[in-house]
Amino acid sequence: MSEKLGGSQDVFYAHSNTVPLPLIVKAEGIWMWDDEGNSYIDVSSGPVVSNIGHGNPRVADAMAKQAREMDFAYSRVSRHQPNIDLTARISSLAGPGYERVCLASGGSEAMEIALKFLRQYAVAIKQFEKRKIITLSPSYHGGTIATLAITGDDALDPFLEGFAVKSERIPAPFQYRVPQNHTPETYRMACAEALDVKIREIGPENVLAFVVEPVGGLANGAQPLHEDYANRIREICTQHGVFLIYDEILCGTGRTGKFLASHAWPDAHADIVVLAKGLGSGYAPLAAMLAPAELVDKLASLTGFNFSHTYNANPITCATGLAVLAEYESQDLVAASAERGKTLRRRLEKLAEKHPSIGDIRGAGLLMAIELVTDREAKTSFPAEFPPTEVVRKYGLQHGLIIYSRRTANGKYGDWFIVAPPLNITEDECDELVSRLDATLGDFEAEALARNLMGKS
Repeated sequence: MSEKLGGSQDVFYAHSNTVPLPLIVKAEGIWMWDDEGNSYIDVSSGPVVSNIGHGNPRVADAMAKQAREMDFAYSRVSRHQPNIDLTARISSLAGPGYERVCLASGGSEAMEIALKFLRQYAVAIKQFEKRKIITLSPSYHGGTIATLAITGDDALDPFLEGFAVKSERIPAPFQYRVPQNHTPETYRMACAEALDVKIREIGPENVLAFVVEPVGGLANGAQPLHEDYANRIREICTQHGVFLIYDEILCGTGRTGKFLASHAWPDAHADIVVLAKGLGSGYAPLAAMLAPAELVDKLASLTGFNFSHTYNANPITCATGLAVLAEYESQDLVAASAERGKTLRRRLEKLAEKHPSIGDIRGAGLLMAIELVTDREAKTSFPAEFPPTEVVRKYGLQHGLIIYSRRTANGKYGDWFIVAPPLNITEDECDELVSRLDATLGDFEAEALARNLMGKS
């Protein structure tokens, strides 16, 4: 037994984890510093959360001001202005169809709120059999028991079996590797049709919702949906009376160059949107479920949605969210994400000309992933004994990069790491990030070559 009490959170992680975790003592903008004075670029904004960058003094001041005025007021017994102001601001940015905003402390909690809300609505209108949830395989929708159960990762099956109710799964519309006799377009449309087949197989009367990320996260390596796919799944859900939920926990709040990533598809409006991560940008735990007034008000007239959490609409958190959204506006960060995303992608594509381990670069705005392969032409993945996500993180630290990556689904669909720096990254900082990534991939490929895992070209 360790003599130390408490410990940082990694005491719970597997002892087999080999990548060092620096002790961070300061952060500002896209930069972080450890206790030894080493500087790092936050390549992935943590787990794609620090959208407005670190150390923003205006947000810190807003948090302190609210704490001094009113630290807490419980939403079941009172109201407060920061709650009213924040939900109005989110709703105005999200646009028509999202007039109601239910706040939460994190993405997993907000996703559970969305599922509970729709289930309560189904019960209230006496559609008692609507219980089934459909998701993509692979996908990720949260870390609670219920949200892990709808996460499309077969590696979780031993944990979930007999413990939670798994979602029904259909294939994710990957565009890098597609089956023989398919083009990327025909394959993604076949994946869309798989939703129709699955709903008919289960019975529309039994299906509550289809949950999908407009742009994926680590689970599928920032795979973006295409407009034709989005339009088709919207049609299918409407046809069968199934609610469509967009999980924008990671890709929403400006990360892709629009406030909602799904704003890219005007004809594929979701019934429910879930936001988190960038909404609080790491300064406070904040998430939201966005819903139409018609749906919320009808349920309120029947049974109401009476589930709540202690920290729903916490005043300090709401003040933080308002300050974060003010930074989006004052720095024009949504537009910056679109422009810097183009800049960074061009630099990464140039880097790919030099490094044969880069198989694919995909994503939208400042949410991208780089897929690593042993052979670019064959698109072959690295073997389990050489986990590329861990190796690239290790070399990244040596070159001043903190990279978010882990092997998902035991590498079944490939291996990638996330490139998603804070939205206020500058042109010069893009160059510095790519320069350090160049050195990182150089060391990564040198070790892979020494192990005879890659060819010489």
